[in-house]
Amino acid sequence: MGSAFRHHLEPQTGIAFELEKGRTLRVIDPAGEQVSDIVAFASAGPGRANASEWLSSGRTIDYNNTIYLTTGHVLYSNRSNPMLTILEDRVGTHDFLLTPCSPETFEMLYEDHHGYHPSCFENLTQNLERFGVGGDEIPTTFNVFMNVEVLPSGEIAIGTPLSKPGDFIDLRAEMNLVVGITACSAEKSNNRSLKPIDLKVFG
Repeated sequence: MGSAFRHHLEPQTGIAFELEKGRTLRVIDPAGEQVSDIVAFASAGPGRANASEWLSSGRTIDYNNTIYLTTGHVLYSNRSNPMLTILEDRVGTHDFLLTPCSPETFEMLYEDHHGYHPSCFENLTQNLERFGVGGDEIPTTFNVFMNVEVLPSGEIAIGTPLSKPGDFIDLRAEMNLVVGITACSAEKSNNRSLKPIDLKVFG
C-alpha cells in the first residue's frame, strides 16, 4: 500500500484527494467541537471521479436502519455498493441528514449575516472540480462530529459537537474513491468557534 498521508485543514477550508481501496482515512478534531463534512465518489481511474456513484445518505440510513452511524457501520453508495466502513469512532455522534453549508445557508439561517461567508459547499466544489465533479453533483455530506438531535416534534436541533481535542473517526475505503473533506464553516454547527481538522491516510 502507499505511504502515510497527512494534511492539516485550516478553519473554513477543504481538500479533495484519491483514497485507494483498503486504506484508512482518519479524521481528527485537534481542538475539539469542530465538524468535518465528508463526501465520496467512486473512482473512474487515476485523477477522475465517477460523479454518478456517490456516498448516499438515504441508502446508508436505510441499510443500517439508523441515523446514528458509528463503529461497525458501512456507508453505501447510491448504487448500494459499500464505500466506507467505520473501523473506530472515538465520538459516536455524527450527522448524515443535513447538506453542506452553502452561501444560501448564511443568507437564510443566519440573521446577523452580511456579505461573503466561506462555506463547505464552496470548498468541496472548488476542490472536487479537478476530479470532474461539479457543484450540482455534490450530495448530502457525512458530517463527522456534528451533533444533530431529532426532537419528538420532528424538528432538528443542532448542538455543540461532542468531540474533544484529539478525538477521531477511522473510515476504511471499500473501493477506490475520490473524497472531499472540509473543516466546516458554519458557526452554529461548531459552538460558534471555527477550528481546524487534521487528516491521516494509512494502511
